[in-house]
Amino acid sequence: MLHVQSLGSKYFKIANEQQYCNYFIKTDFVEELPVISATTNAIRIKKPDWLRVKLPIGESYKHVRGLVDTHQLHTICESGNCPNMGECWGEGTATFMILGNVCTRSCGFCAVATGRPAPVDWDEPQRVAEAIHLMKVKHAVITSVDRDELKDGGSIIWHNTIKAIKALNPATTLETLIPDFRGISNQIQRIIDAAPEVVSHNMETVERMTRKVRVQAKYHRSLEVLKTLKAGGMRTKTGLMLGIGETKEEVIQTMHDLRTVDCDVLTLGQYLQPTAKHLPVQRFVHPDEFAELKEIGYQIGFDYVESGPLVRSSYHSEKHVLKGYGRAKWLAEKSK
Repeated sequence: MLHVQSLGSKYFKIANEQQYCNYFIKTDFVEELPVISATTNAIRIKKPDWLRVKLPIGESYKHVRGLVDTHQLHTICESGNCPNMGECWGEGTATFMILGNVCTRSCGFCAVATGRPAPVDWDEPQRVAEAIHLMKVKHAVITSVDRDELKDGGSIIWHNTIKAIKALNPATTLETLIPDFRGISNQIQRIIDAAPEVVSHNMETVERMTRKVRVQAKYHRSLEVLKTLKAGGMRTKTGLMLGIGETKEEVIQTMHDLRTVDCDVLTLGQYLQPTAKHLPVQRFVHPDEFAELKEIGYQIGFDYVESGPLVRSSYHSEKHVLKGYGRAKWLAEKSK
């Protein structure tokens, strides 16, 4: 994800803080790079051939790099070879992280630091809105760390950020990838009141694995968050990581659970261990299994299913705004 910090009145610093970064550029030429393999107890797991990414180069890449340099912007996701960087930048999509870069939770999959966060920066909403305007972003994804130490859970900054973005960038569509706010209804309501085009809250894994993967989260609480958002009129979205210890049957059960709360959009992607301290990859899920799960997702009623080894929460998110688009495309493919 991208963390925005002030560098003065005119400039912004943008940095990737975890493996789900999606900050991007369309390119004229590419060369192939391997995704970093996960390790288990310092033993390297062989990376399958389908886990390869494209390094963006060429004129389009140079243009955006020039913009980044001119405005003193920095993307660690570029140096970290985010798997979708080239494609998604080309679509004019950017993902920003608000409320700092220190989380109050300690999830087993996430590389964001855990600890005592800095005080809330009440000027951040306007800076994020100005960064989106500066970069001519067509579709923005906003996410954040968990701020459980705050009475409002950070929901006021969330509300203010959404409103500031919409005021300065009326043509930019917006997805908010929110924490669970401990299930507190008035905090979730602040997101609903700000009315982004899509509200996403990631389940991340199946019920059995939740306590291990998302230490302070609760499976059914996350379902309830999605249910509350849907009742408030939001287009809802969630994501799961595969290969972290779940079974295919558990993934399908989770998909059914999500449909009971009328979740609209589902993303499924391969978990990749960010550091040796995080949960190890248990298996690399074959693309055929991702394709099978995509088919099941549409069959049980999801409006959009994004499923593949390199899929991340923000991948193709500009299309997730469009009601009926994914299902219509799926039906058209089946009719061929």
